[in-house]
Amino acid sequence: MSAAGSRAEFAELQERLLGELTGTVLEIGAGRGRSLPLYPREVRWLGLEPDPQRRAQLTRIAARHGRHEPVLAGVAERIPLPDASVDAVVGRTVLCSVADQAAVLAEVRRVLRPGGVYVFFEHVAAPPGSWLRRLQQLFAPLSRRLYHGCDPTRETWRSLETADFSHLDLRWYAAVRWDLDARYIGGTAHR
Repeated sequence: MSAAGSRAEFAELQERLLGELTGTVLEIGAGRGRSLPLYPREVRWLGLEPDPQRRAQLTRIAARHGRHEPVLAGVAERIPLPDASVDAVVGRTVLCSVADQAAVLAEVRRVLRPGGVYVFFEHVAAPPGSWLRRLQQLFAPLSRRLYHGCDPTRETWRSLETADFSHLDLRWYAAVRWDLDARYIGGTAHR
């Protein structure tokens, strides 16, 4: 949990990692489609979104970005795609709200082709014992209700470290925005 990059470095990492993707890319919990402008045009983008209202909105947003594949209905714990069917999976602030992080990461590995990459950007728990961690713990019950199950106290890096990826490149970022989600991680995990 040491060296943390800046807000600008976090944005640069997102732009670089998403801009380098090729082939078929699945974005889990694609939400409002904020990542869509960052993908190369030649990428075949697939979105997965469990919320019906967000899915309908995302379908319209994706079409405006030239993405006409249907947005998949489902949760990240049960991705409705065959084994080894995508070149990359992207998740932006998804693992904070899923029911089972280990199940999601197993599904990500399952749908990735050999050599595929999982690109992640997640807000995570602040260091244990810090004032920010205590605030996150107080805020967590409200956050889970208001923000689609989001739990700001999750130590997501631990789940990534034990998910059986062949290589994990994880970087820490602080003060990405000033709120209770002040610790972020971003990086890649390879199948």
